[in-house]
Amino acid sequence: MVESMARRQFLTFLVTAPILTVGAQWAAPGTSPRASAQPGAPGIPSNPEVGQIVDIGDLFITVGLPTALILVIEVVPDGRIRFELPRAELGQGISTATAMIVADELDVPVDQVDVRLAAAKPELLFNQFTGSSNTIRSLWHPLRAVASVVRARLVAAAAARLLVLPTDLRTENGRVLARDGRSLGYGELSAGAASPSLADVTARPKTSHHTVGTPTRRQDARAMVTGELAYTLDIDVPGAKPVMVRRPPTINGSPEWFDEATARQQPGVIDVAMIPTGVAIMAETFGEALDATRAFDVTWRPGTIDGLSDPDIRARLRGAVPPYDDPALSSGSLASGVLDAEYDFAFASHAPLEPNTAIADVRPDRAEIWSALQSPIITREHIALELGLPLDKVIVHVTQAGGSFGRRLFYDGALEAARISRAMGKPVKLMWSRIDDMRHGRARPASHHRLRARLGTSAVNAFHHRAGFVETDFRHGLGEILTAAYTQLPVVGNPVFGQTLFHLTQFTPYEVGAKTHELFEIPLRMPTGSWRGVYSGNTRGCEEMFIDEIAQHLGRDPVEYRRAIIKDHRVRDVLDTVAREGNWGRDMPPGFGQGVGVHEEYRSAIAVLVEIDARDRRKPRVTKAVIAVDVGKTINPLGLEAQMQGGLSDAIATTLSAGLHIVDGLPLEGSYSQYHYPRQGDSPPDVTVHILESGDDPGGAGELGVPASVGAVANAYARATGTRPRSFPINFDIDFEPFPR
Repeated sequence: MVESMARRQFLTFLVTAPILTVGAQWAAPGTSPRASAQPGAPGIPSNPEVGQIVDIGDLFITVGLPTALILVIEVVPDGRIRFELPRAELGQGISTATAMIVADELDVPVDQVDVRLAAAKPELLFNQFTGSSNTIRSLWHPLRAVASVVRARLVAAAAARLLVLPTDLRTENGRVLARDGRSLGYGELSAGAASPSLADVTARPKTSHHTVGTPTRRQDARAMVTGELAYTLDIDVPGAKPVMVRRPPTINGSPEWFDEATARQQPGVIDVAMIPTGVAIMAETFGEALDATRAFDVTWRPGTIDGLSDPDIRARLRGAVPPYDDPALSSGSLASGVLDAEYDFAFASHAPLEPNTAIADVRPDRAEIWSALQSPIITREHIALELGLPLDKVIVHVTQAGGSFGRRLFYDGALEAARISRAMGKPVKLMWSRIDDMRHGRARPASHHRLRARLGTSAVNAFHHRAGFVETDFRHGLGEILTAAYTQLPVVGNPVFGQTLFHLTQFTPYEVGAKTHELFEIPLRMPTGSWRGVYSGNTRGCEEMFIDEIAQHLGRDPVEYRRAIIKDHRVRDVLDTVAREGNWGRDMPPGFGQGVGVHEEYRSAIAVLVEIDARDRRKPRVTKAVIAVDVGKTINPLGLEAQMQGGLSDAIATTLSAGLHIVDGLPLEGSYSQYHYPRQGDSPPDVTVHILESGDDPGGAGELGVPASVGAVANAYARATGTRPRSFPINFDIDFEPFPR
């Protein structure tokens, strides 16, 4: 039934008795015009940057048009609504948000809508890719269009049953009501609405909303906190036994030989297999499998960065970012009207609560995979190639994820599980240990930034930013094999993909004269990946720090100066909100400070004001945060608030305390006790989120909160301590005993 939808090239409906199922292919309307700056805004006008004209979300929506965002909604006989979501639920709340959209269009309570994650469907091409804060942006119009077709057909079926005109009927609470008081439930109308003989109907999405925009608790919240929510390893696949892998002592090493006899003799061990990434051990329990991985000898081939440590990588980054042509100036110095600054950021782990997991059942003629995947289409395509199977003989199920932050854009766990299952000839349940997930998982690349501003007497004449990153791995492409193959072409592949993404996301929201952004990447073979915000967390974060320095040199208050040079009134509005609600400029005791940052991306705007207690510079704590956000149309205010709080937590982590030390080809950190992500006692006890609305279409939100928060936290620390940090995280000592390699 769903397969046939791939061949539809127009808005249509798919009917299969006895229930109504509707799918649609939808072409997005033109992008809404961006709000213009208020007239007379001070500052020297700046050239428009690419990301201000077309952003990464626009690109994803555009390339998705040929496959038309096929969606499927079912009305089942008991009246419940089922929606098959072609995205990954990673904890960001999109299952609830999309259920709210469907509920609004169908006039049903949101708890009557069941959202299921769609299995990998290659016919969707670019439209089963979860990333770049794009899910709600890309689904808002098509999902409403599909749901409106469902509603129209239910009304038409009721009109035929009640012998009245459709215009004499209305929908309410899962029923179709006539003016004379008669009514029919959706469930009893489903078969009739699915009939091919039903006349064509006219469907229009609703213009008013009773659920969208209303604070709504997550549908999966209770199951999540009670342990009822099923993650990958909770799925019961007959015969699948626990598997863990003995991994190399350096990144991307591989096994050459192992003591198989000793490995097989360990308690509980069922089977062993050598694969490209290590030695897999199957046992009766995960505990026995983990113990067994430590009990035998292995000879390893070298990894790809053996012998390299943080100082070596930092030197390469600095060497990759060319200095400006003018005579070198020390960081933070002002001479001849030129202000320079440099910033460094460490590698950062995604550190989702659920480590990498997958289930695989590979047979000679078929394969079935279960895993939390942001790119399920290329997962299916790559596994089919790896196993030498036809694509239609490989099924990939998308499961609920226990966090991601970009980690699950890659499918290394699913591919590894498939390899192990093939080698052992048995279904497997694979789990990476926490140590392996931090040391051999993917990380946000380290980066080095050179910024320069040319200052006049009262304004900035030019603003330049040269950003150097360890290369981000984009071999997932846009979620399918063609663009993924492009990223692997010599020279032009991943570098061009990275440059494109950088310039579609990075722009400075200020009038600061001539602006340039340049990306320089060093191609170290490391398991990197997009981390929440991709380039923005570092690039825009340090720009917000630099704006504070510029304001200081111009003798301006940081908020007043930003307000004067902001281009878009939406950004100015969120800044005004946090300054007012956060009581910007109030007297602070010694060792305390306020900081502010703003950011504009994904057709959304945010400002963050924080207060920090830095009396103990080794253990600073953000004590208060005020966030104002404008994402255009807000679907679920509670979900948006949670996203902003999550972005703030990530920014506090990577600005103050959390990073990965690379020593001799391997990260030292291997657990939450070593990777210093904020605990509850480190989190601000006072956080408020103010939601502004400025349009009828939603923008992106999932990654929006990080960059502004990075700038705000660093600026608050600088004001509290009287020093301007240049290297992040600020406190980055090795204060633990690393696990053995």
